[in-house]
Amino acid sequence: MSALYQKLCRRIGYFFADLGLLELALTHRSFAGKNNERLEFLGDSILNYVIAEDLFHRFPKAKEGELSRLRASLVKGDTLAELAREFQLGDYLKLGAGELKSGGFRRDSILEDAVEGIIGGMYLDAGMDVCREHILAWYKERLDATSLKIVTKDAKTRLQEFLQARKHALPIYDVVQIVGEPHDQTFFVHCQIELSDKPIEGKGNSRRIAEQNAAAKALKQLEKK
Repeated sequence: MSALYQKLCRRIGYFFADLGLLELALTHRSFAGKNNERLEFLGDSILNYVIAEDLFHRFPKAKEGELSRLRASLVKGDTLAELAREFQLGDYLKLGAGELKSGGFRRDSILEDAVEGIIGGMYLDAGMDVCREHILAWYKERLDATSLKIVTKDAKTRLQEFLQARKHALPIYDVVQIVGEPHDQTFFVHCQIELSDKPIEGKGNSRRIAEQNAAAKALKQLEKK
């Protein structure tokens, strides 16, 4: 097992002094009571801080809202899942039988949790300076490609601003259905706006994503009018 983890350490560019922390970071709650949830919590906070600090110095004239949107685009689940696939983390995850059967090693939410878990473990293993150095190395290309010109507001924000500018009521979002097992749910959300006779539906593997998808559909519909 140690040789296997050493291979992963080469991929992420950091060798754990305590491989137990790496093993814990890769252990999903479906596998055992002792899992990566606490490390994930820690890693999420550290990642947000490190990226925020870099953006603060990288864009000295940016406003708070611009910095927030830039950070959100870099620490969102999609980006973390991309990093996990670059490291091939799916090959190292410790999952319960149900998650293995359902393909949990490919699921974005599980992959992003593992990345945050590794960050939390790296912090405990070596401290903040080393942790920051490796996070910034992982993100170098993405940070270098970041620009204030490409920052876009999310669909819910853009829909709200569109309606406010035309003095219409704000959209109302309702979860109308949740299907699937607790570890693999799909949320269906209705977005109701004054300019549409029917609610606009969005779906996703979280309420937030479903609401964003509904808002994006609403914007597209409004742009055609």
